[in-house]
Amino acid sequence: MNDSQTPPPGEESPGTSVPRPCSSWTQRLLAWPIIGFARLLTGARSLWRGCAPEARQRVYFANHSSHADFVLLWSSLPPALRMRTRPVAGADYWLRDRLRRFLIQRVFHGVLVDRELRDRHSNPLQPLLDALAGGDSLILFPEGTRNPAEGLLPFRSGLYRLARDCPQVELVPVWIANLNRVMPKGRVLPLPLLCTVTFGAPLSLDSGERKEEFLARAREALLNLAVEAA
Repeated sequence: MNDSQTPPPGEESPGTSVPRPCSSWTQRLLAWPIIGFARLLTGARSLWRGCAPEARQRVYFANHSSHADFVLLWSSLPPALRMRTRPVAGADYWLRDRLRRFLIQRVFHGVLVDRELRDRHSNPLQPLLDALAGGDSLILFPEGTRNPAEGLLPFRSGLYRLARDCPQVELVPVWIANLNRVMPKGRVLPLPLLCTVTFGAPLSLDSGERKEEFLARAREALLNLAVEAA
């Protein structure tokens, strides 16, 4: 789709946030087969080590090694939280075909961002800010791209800007273990392996804390969860 085209009704352009397209029961009905398959394949365990699964507005920020990361994290939330938690995803990937577009918009109600920055004058974080302003929680991958190697890539600045602009929102680190081995890049069929999703203690931006300091602290919190999950 080029910039001059208008998306068909019910579809979303890159970098925008649309109203909820499904009622909660319809979304739940569509989601259950995906949730069941994810749990069956990975035997996923949810470990709430630093916080409880409470109805609080949060940004869950996690490591990113597979396209299935947000599906497993989203599936690990209790149903009441899942219905108000939206994954942040790249429009360039999820708008490629009808199936992906349907899943991200109608099932996961994702917040799509324009990673190609087609409009240099727009704020790429505006769709996230709009979603938070509407009361939703988010799933965010601060590395910005998949990392098939061990450890973490440097964090991009988006997490800091959300912490600065939305101080009322809890930032919860989440380590997803083993999923990169279940579905490594280039593999067609997944391998059935046990995975864990570990939720850590919420973070917030300290008064006077610089961007580099905050991102280093957030990254360290995620790496510490990886050690606990090993």
